[in-house]
Amino acid sequence: MDNDGQNIVAIQMNSSPLVEDNLLFVEQQLKLLPTQRPCLVVLPECFACFGGGDKLMMDIAEDLHLGPIQHKLKQFATQYDVWLVAGSLPILCPLANKFTASCLLINNYGETVEEYQKIHLFDVQVADNTGTYLESRYTQPGNTLIVTHTPFGNLGLAVCYDIRFAGMFATMTQIAQLDVLALPAAFTQQTGQAHWHPLLTARAIENQCYIVAANQTGKHRNKRQTYGHSCIISPWGENLVELPHDTGMIHAQIDHQLLADIRTKMSVYQHNKFRSHLV
Repeated sequence: MDNDGQNIVAIQMNSSPLVEDNLLFVEQQLKLLPTQRPCLVVLPECFACFGGGDKLMMDIAEDLHLGPIQHKLKQFATQYDVWLVAGSLPILCPLANKFTASCLLINNYGETVEEYQKIHLFDVQVADNTGTYLESRYTQPGNTLIVTHTPFGNLGLAVCYDIRFAGMFATMTQIAQLDVLALPAAFTQQTGQAHWHPLLTARAIENQCYIVAANQTGKHRNKRQTYGHSCIISPWGENLVELPHDTGMIHAQIDHQLLADIRTKMSVYQHNKFRSHLV
């Protein structure tokens, strides 16, 4: 693959309920980044605090643009000269005892340029140690798709359970053809083992875009088990790089010529007879 010098990075974490420890791990990984810039770094869902229960998430929730977690992330973005997809953070909303699961895009000047609020909430039953998940108990779902132009091309933001809903990404592609999709996640061990790779690969092929999927991994304080296997998928559906179970970082480079060639030789978007004219 020809390189354009644009690095896309996923950081895999085993986040704990201790915010300070998790932020320290993020900074340790940022110190190990490739030197080429620009660089896009994607953190997992709930990277700053995980495994402590919904009440703790409510306790650390911040107002948008304010708060110590966001302040630290902006420092990281400027100090290490990266664009940062800040996984998901609990951001306070007008409803009492609710927050949004917000994925923030912070540029290399430390500016929050986008906020995506997770739309599809994980209210399911899984045959694992947790059993029943009810994300909507404390989380207010969003209703706005985010595709924004960046140095890496058109970047889409989604979070974890969103990846199951193909129509979401088809609609995003009609807003602006996706070049890169960032997917922070905390996929469970059970669902990940069954569906993680097929879903990511399908979304990459359908939308002819790169996918940078940053997942949580291992056992957490509340006995929840996450799947790991953070990976970067090419627009042809190739798994370019993957980190199975360990915490750490993976990276690849965007090949814009490959994107153009795939879309020219197989014009899926133009051939699609089911495109909506409402977007």
